[in-house]
Amino acid sequence: MFKPLDPILHSELRLAVMSLLLGLEEADFVYIKEQTGATAGNLSVQIDKLSNAGYIEVEKKFEGKRPCTTCRITQKGVEAFDNYVETLKEYVKF
Repeated sequence: MFKPLDPILHSELRLAVMSLLLGLEEADFVYIKEQTGATAGNLSVQIDKLSNAGYIEVEKKFEGKRPCTTCRITQKGVEAFDNYVETLKEYVKF
């Protein structure tokens, strides 16, 4: 019997965000939006889901009058991503 895939990570956009953040110390919302090709609204919803799961930390601040949202992957997020990849490998073996 296969181990179930993490439903938080089993979304194309959330997986893309996690993959980006895994290789970076942090990334701002605009960069993530550009790299994923997501709409601002959809990306915002998916970032909230990752944040609520504890997989990323989100810092919101202002630079002058412009809002700036920065995301960082957490240790819990790294572990969840690693587990997701290992589970996928089990699926691919068959």
